[in-house]
Amino acid sequence: MQNTPLIHDPDGGMPRLLEIMRCLRDPDTGCPWDIEQNFNTIAPYTIEEAFEVADAIARSDWGELEGELGDLLLQTVYHTQMGEEAGHFTFDTVVKSISDKMVARHPHVFGDESRDKSSEQQTADWEKIKATERAGKAQTRTLDGVAIGLPALTRAVKLQKRAARVGFDWPDTSHVIDKIVEEAGELVEARDTMTKTEMVDEFGDLLFVVANLARHLDIDPEDALRGTNAKFTRRFEAIEDVLAAENKTPAQSDLAEMDALWDAVKVQEKKRQD
Repeated sequence: MQNTPLIHDPDGGMPRLLEIMRCLRDPDTGCPWDIEQNFNTIAPYTIEEAFEVADAIARSDWGELEGELGDLLLQTVYHTQMGEEAGHFTFDTVVKSISDKMVARHPHVFGDESRDKSSEQQTADWEKIKATERAGKAQTRTLDGVAIGLPALTRAVKLQKRAARVGFDWPDTSHVIDKIVEEAGELVEARDTMTKTEMVDEFGDLLFVVANLARHLDIDPEDALRGTNAKFTRRFEAIEDVLAAENKTPAQSDLAEMDALWDAVKVQEKKRQD
């Protein structure tokens, strides 16, 4: 049993959490499940925790956010513990790395550069610094360094932004919209003759162009879709509430009735907004 004083010290801070993770991963006395994990098996949990942080923020649930940030911090501690075991890095070197990066990327705060810059100029300078960092890592191709593990729509936008920097971009939204119509038409017209693999490929092309339209309109597609998901949930639950008042469930209703209720919910929402 792992029972060091630090583990039970409520004021132990970061050293306490690091010690807890070390004990959980101890090959002789740790938790069997934790011992079995590796970078690949923990990575999905890391992504999930990041989304749960975003969800708490979207709901302005600050008590929940506190817990979710702790869960996300635990993911960093988990990965750094495994990194130390494998001899790749330690928690201290990870902290040093990000600290050095933040100082290097903010010369207008920590260096001699003037802070008298527009947000656009600061963004441009930030990208130049990142490009220099990528060159130092031998990431010389335009699309190098765009993380594969990002949500697909977010990664699509980042890839498109990188390509646009070197001139590979449509000049205005009309070309993007034309391409959306073209891709959607191809998918619909050929759906009866394409294989499933071909349909998936064509549908991916359509989503990629929609992401491009979002970029041209300065819209975060992930944020837009999250908003629509929330709106759909809110409206469908309103339909359920109306049906429940009539002692009915959606399964006991039909499309025509639910569609009419949907329209009524939209009208009520618009009235509240006005």
